[in-house]
Order: sequence, then C-alpha cells, then structure tokens
Amino acid sequence: MSTGENAVIASVGDIARWHGRQTPARIAIAYEQRQISFADLDRETNRVANGLLALGLPPQSRIAFLDKNTDDFFVAWLGAAKAGMVLAPINWRLAPPEIAYILEHSDAEVLMIGAEFLPLMATLGPAMGRIRLCLCLDTPGGGAEGATDFRQWQAGQPAHDPAVAIAAGDIAIQLYTSGTTGRPKGAMLSHGNVLAGAAHVATGALGPWGNDEIYLQCLPNFHIGGAGTGINALHYGATLLLLREFDPARVLETFRTWPVTKAGFVPAMQLMLLQHPQCAGTDFGRLDLIYYGASPIPLELLKRSVATFGCGFIQLYGMTETTGPALTLMPEDHDAGGSPRMRSAGRPMPGVGLRVVDGAGKDVALGDVGEILIQGPVVMQGYWKNPEASAGAIVDGWMHTGDAGYMDAEGYLYVYDRVKDMIVSGAENVYPAEVESALFGHPAIADVAVIGVPDAKWGEAVKAVVVLKTGATATADEIIAHARAAVAGYKCPKTVDFVESLPRNPSGKLLKRELREPYWAGRERRVN
Repeated sequence: MSTGENAVIASVGDIARWHGRQTPARIAIAYEQRQISFADLDRETNRVANGLLALGLPPQSRIAFLDKNTDDFFVAWLGAAKAGMVLAPINWRLAPPEIAYILEHSDAEVLMIGAEFLPLMATLGPAMGRIRLCLCLDTPGGGAEGATDFRQWQAGQPAHDPAVAIAAGDIAIQLYTSGTTGRPKGAMLSHGNVLAGAAHVATGALGPWGNDEIYLQCLPNFHIGGAGTGINALHYGATLLLLREFDPARVLETFRTWPVTKAGFVPAMQLMLLQHPQCAGTDFGRLDLIYYGASPIPLELLKRSVATFGCGFIQLYGMTETTGPALTLMPEDHDAGGSPRMRSAGRPMPGVGLRVVDGAGKDVALGDVGEILIQGPVVMQGYWKNPEASAGAIVDGWMHTGDAGYMDAEGYLYVYDRVKDMIVSGAENVYPAEVESALFGHPAIADVAVIGVPDAKWGEAVKAVVVLKTGATATADEIIAHARAAVAGYKCPKTVDFVESLPRNPSGKLLKRELREPYWAGRERRVN
C-alpha cells in the first residue's frame, strides 16, 4: 500500500471506504457460502453505522459482540467505527458469569449475538438490563424471541456514508484480557493503534504482500490474533477467508479448494494439522507465509512445520495491549534444520521500542533476564474504567508486558519466563488467581494453587495442586467438575495433584516458582 493510501485511510472505517472505491468488485470476505465485495462491505457497514446512530447513542458507546467467527464481526466492527462507536467482543468460550461480567462492565447498550448463543441470554440476569437492542445474527426464519434479526434491521437502514469525524485517539475496539486478579480488563485500542499495526503490512515489515493475497483466518475474532490479523488483511485489500472456528480437517480442505497464500496459526493448531492424516496429501503450493505466535513453540514442532508446509514463517510476539505483534522473527531467521535463533521471539518492528529491565526499572545487560517492556504507537490507550491498572501497565509510555526475557547482541529477544503467573494453554491466557478463586469454593479444599505444566499438545496445561481439609475427601474429577461450573472449559484444571501443604514464605505468600519447578526440571526455559 502506498503512502498516499495510508494518508487516505485515517480511521478503521476508512478501510471499507478506500477499497470500496479502489477495488469495489474484489472479494473482501469469504465466509461459508457468503462472499462480500469491498463495495458491499462499504455499503453494509454504512447501514450498521446509521442504524447505531439512529438509536441516539453517544460517541464512543460500546457495542457488545458474542459469536464465533463470522463475516458479521467485521461488518459490525467497521460499522461501529464509522459511527464513532466501539466494538467490545466477548469470548464465547467463557462461562455465563464471566460473560455477564464483561457485558455489564463494558456498559454496552447494544448486543450482537449469534443464534446458537441465544439460550445464554436467559442466564445473564441483571447484565442484560442495560441492553436496549439485541441483534441476532443468522437467525433461522428471521426472528428470535427477545432479539431483532440483524439482517432485517441492517436492510432497513440508509446506505449513505454517515460522515462522522473520527480522531486517531478515539477508541476503535475494546478487547478483554484477563488480569492477575482474575477480573477481565478491557484493553482500549484506538484507531491510531489499529492502523499503526496494519501499517506494518503496507511497509513490508510482515513480509511481502502482493495484489492477489488470500489470507486464511481461523483464529478467534475475540482475540487480537483474529481481529488484528483480519483487519490487517482488509487494510491491505486482501481477501479474508474466514473459518467459523479451527478444525484441522476443514482447514486442510480449505487449502485444497482455495488458493490460500497466507495463514495464521498458533503452535497447537500447527501440531493438530501435522498430525491429521490428510495433511501429507494436501498441496500447500500457493502458500507463501505462515504467521505463528500467541505462545512459545517447541523447536521440533517448528522444524516439522517448515518441512511440511514448505513456505516462509514469521513469528509474531506481542499482546492485546500492543495491538498484536510488536516483534517479528522473519523467514530468513528460520532454518529447516533448526537453529538457536529459532527459539527467539525476533526483533522489534519499525517504530517499536524494546527494553529489558530489572525490578528497579533499569536496563539489564545483554544476556541478563529481566521484564520485557514495549513502547510505540501500537501501545493501547489503557484499560476501560481501570485507571489504577492502566497506570501500573504503562509507565512513561512503556508497556510492562509481564514477560521475562533477555536480548542478545544482535537485538533478538528470547522469552524465558513470565513475571506474572499467567498460563498459556493452546494460545488461551489462563490466570491462576481466577481458577483458584473458583476452586476455593469446593467444600473439601483447604488450600489450592494453580500452575502451568508442560503439555505436548497445548504447550502448557492447567494443573491444580490441592490441600484437602482435615478428614475431607474429594477426587480429581469432582474438583475439575466444580471448576467447570464457574469458569470456561479451557481454564479448568486438566489434572489435580493432592499434597499435604503448599510452599509459602514467612509472610504467607505462595512460592509458585518453587511449586512449578519439579514439573519443569530439566527444561531449558519455563515456558513451553
């Protein structure tokens, strides 16, 4: 994309406007049996914007979105952006109490919800009290009790451009990311943040992009990995080939029926694709780049991926709060035979600052481990309604990632451990405090700690280490079932160990590093 085009695309909504004029007939999004051109995308997002404005909602109002991957996500996002409003996606994998919290915390007055999640509405209680309009996506028969059919509502709105003035600092999307306290935090990403991330495609910092790119997107849209890579593809004018969710057989079938040129996977997805019996017979000849990230990748898995897919690989390192990738490990850093550098997270992208600091905030020497800090136009605006957490996360413009690592003399970053206790399982962030809180409600549990342990498939698996009350009994299955009633399935412990006591210091603080050590003994680093 040229400098002139970047000047024209000054807000997220401008993505549809620009390509609607420049390449109106090109397919913007292909999803199941639907295809939407850039001209249609521009027109249909105008309808969404005008419909939202007609409700009389104030600028920067939050629009909640709850569904699996669908083209309606990007129509809703760009439409809300044109109206000067903020899309607030909700992780559909969460348990009802977690969904209710986010819905209430976001102050959303509009909820866009997939038809398969309509039964959830009855479980959300007071959280639905603020909702003025509930729009149901893909409603069979065009109606649903308590909800308005999205397509009928959209068709009834005018298609002219709403022409709302948007500032670079206005919030474009609010993505919820759990915190160490267990309560989700709404990371506010501005139009400037989103476009700074998208500009990396245009400058070539994310590898070469041609005129006929087809990007396969099966990462969930409620994550920055899905929302961010999807909007980057649209910003460039590529066709976004969207799958409702990841399924290895469906992904491989898509490679056989579409000339996919680029794709994004987390390591667990790559492993499942390589293990599928149809993988060996699939032609990946048109594929030129795979982006991977969200969790560390074992070197052997990366070597197998390079050999099987036969394309370039780019590792992305970042977080929701940095609008996705801030560092990249480029194709030239990948070796089919494996190399030490393939264990790194790469180097900063243009315009991104990187530091590794000690507990006092001072830069450590090369090779020494410290906390990873990131600075630049991709750093979020803060957490919604949480100034204390915002001030703790962003200090003097530097985002404290909570990850620990070190840099080498060439400027490559190596992630070693986590400053915080977060577990990354299958690219999903799991915060132990949240799971521990749920488990403490079990009548037989006296004390509990939740840690991440190595897992060949998911990278890390959630393990609960439990101390039972004197005279009480409980099985691992009972404890896991108790957790499942309170938190999402991927957060539930996969295994439970029973111990007499947990290691604590004299002040009572749990020594998780000591607790984790036996499970990670003999491994080079404390992430997998």
